[in-house]
Amino acid sequence: MGSERGTVRRPRYRGHRRPAPLRHDRLLRRRAGRLRRYLRRARAARRAQPPALRGLVSAPAVASLSCPQCGAAIELRTLDQAQSVVCSSCGSILDARDPNLALIQGFAAKQKFTPQIPLGTRGTLKGEKWEVVGYQVRSITVDGTSYYWDEYLLFNPYKGFRYLTQYDGHWNDVQVVKAVPAETRSGGRPVVTLYGETFKHFQTATATTEFVLGEFPWQVRVGDQAETRDFVAPPRMLSEERTPEETTWSLGTYMTGSQVWTAFALPGKAPRARGVFANQPSDYLPRAGSLVKRYVLFAAILIVLGALRLITASRETVFDTDSKFFKPGALADSLAFVTPTFQVKGRTANLEVTTEAQVDNGWAYFDYALVNEATGQTYEFGREVSYYYGRDSDGNWSEGSRRDRAVLPSIPAGPYFLRVLPEAQVPTDFLEYRILVRRDVPILFPYLAGLLVLIVPPVFMALRAWGMESARWKESDYAPSDDDDDDD
Repeated sequence: MGSERGTVRRPRYRGHRRPAPLRHDRLLRRRAGRLRRYLRRARAARRAQPPALRGLVSAPAVASLSCPQCGAAIELRTLDQAQSVVCSSCGSILDARDPNLALIQGFAAKQKFTPQIPLGTRGTLKGEKWEVVGYQVRSITVDGTSYYWDEYLLFNPYKGFRYLTQYDGHWNDVQVVKAVPAETRSGGRPVVTLYGETFKHFQTATATTEFVLGEFPWQVRVGDQAETRDFVAPPRMLSEERTPEETTWSLGTYMTGSQVWTAFALPGKAPRARGVFANQPSDYLPRAGSLVKRYVLFAAILIVLGALRLITASRETVFDTDSKFFKPGALADSLAFVTPTFQVKGRTANLEVTTEAQVDNGWAYFDYALVNEATGQTYEFGREVSYYYGRDSDGNWSEGSRRDRAVLPSIPAGPYFLRVLPEAQVPTDFLEYRILVRRDVPILFPYLAGLLVLIVPPVFMALRAWGMESARWKESDYAPSDDDDDDD
């Protein structure tokens, strides 16, 4: 809109006709002297410019007028672009197209607001200079509660207008788009597509103008209303404003307060943003996606290593007893025994000691000592086998097992024997048991534990991302209602 009015008109092409050259030497010298003086003045004027502004858009011309209501000075920064201007002193809204600044509306705002970015402030957005020329506060009412946000009108004489909006410390860089989005429905809600990007419907409301300041390229009034619809695809938001006269679409891109403060060189720090805004990009979602990719990679490595361990494990049996019997309750010294010596060969590896005992509604305990016959190195450990079963009102039940496994890690090669001391409490007079020793058995627990540990960061980040999305949509038209919560 404003960009068309601000376009510099190209001079009409006049062909290749050249004026007749001047032949008088004195006239030629005067003409050359005037040209040199003009160039010197132009270079001096350029050197007088502040270094920060050289090569940038120069400050636009400003027209000074007086308010017909209170006599305060009024500056028009957009000149012929402005249709209305607000007196900063008395708040009257004036017709900028009228040479006498006819009154459009007296001060009608219920309260006065102070912009965080003062009018006349210049800043740089996307490499271009913009000046704040207008400010308005608008509101919507949802369930009896009013929500207010700020809109700043920015002007560049060559680029036209754009907007900055602010709500609870969340900012958006907004531009009007001429294209009309294509609208469909998905998942029971409207969606629109613009420039190949799909936006989900977020909220429909009626926006009311509460306060205005500065100048605007339309006839603005306090109390103006427009039907609005917001569609989001973070970090962008597509908004529709509909009035009886027209329908406009605008595309906003999320900005942080610190980015705005830097762009306009504002003093101090930007107010901290509160809550989650409609199109605020999630810091957690991309991080969760990255962690999931890494988890898949490391999980694949662990699975391959576990499979190789299963394939290469020898599972060599180095000792196996025949069935042994002992009488429960006998003296311990009479029950203890020592196995024959057995050889553990090969590299250092684990040893698995399996104990099987035919217990019924009872338990058996085995006190073991694995002794290296050559070095005297002893590995002591105890194992319990218990098994109970029965029947109750819920049917048959059982707990425990008649088999137990113990794994001794990093046992070097050499001659070994087992010292065994069993004891038991069973309803029978004798108990049958068996002892089996195997070398280099695959243990998958470390690999499974690794998979569980590695999945914690992506799950945690995914939960944070889900929490942020949940907080975002709680502010939309699709938030769970109180009735739904009560039903649950």
